[in-house]
Amino acid sequence: MSHIVRDRIASGDARIVAQPAAPLARNQVESDRNFGLPTALYAATVGCYLGFLVIAWTAFANPVLAIPMIIFAGFIIAGFGVPAIWTRLAGNTSAPATMGEFARRGIMTATGRLAARDATVQMLILPVLLVVWGAAVAVIAAVVA
Repeated sequence: MSHIVRDRIASGDARIVAQPAAPLARNQVESDRNFGLPTALYAATVGCYLGFLVIAWTAFANPVLAIPMIIFAGFIIAGFGVPAIWTRLAGNTSAPATMGEFARRGIMTATGRLAARDATVQMLILPVLLVVWGAAVAVIAAVVA
């Protein structure tokens, strides 16, 4: 790739220009680190994921599963705990929406505004289905055993 550039410079087809001066002031973009969703929805998601682990642990109570379950729980807690800490960093002027604000305004997405009910269904469908699936597997395992 670099030989192409040298060839163009040598033939006179390209020109070398000076580097533009760097701006003196750095522009900071105000960012919303809360994603516009209430904390209760994240808590419900974490609750569903941990609920699945509890169902799996009780259905297949085996000492060999203790370490993997603890690791999975740690990943879930870290996966939601680190962003929770991120929202509380210095310089974050935004606050998460309350359930009332969320119910009134909904949330703006890339494809348009979603009502609170629709956003809640989209956010919680996978965690709830995971809990239902875990319960179904536990029932099947209990019936078969």
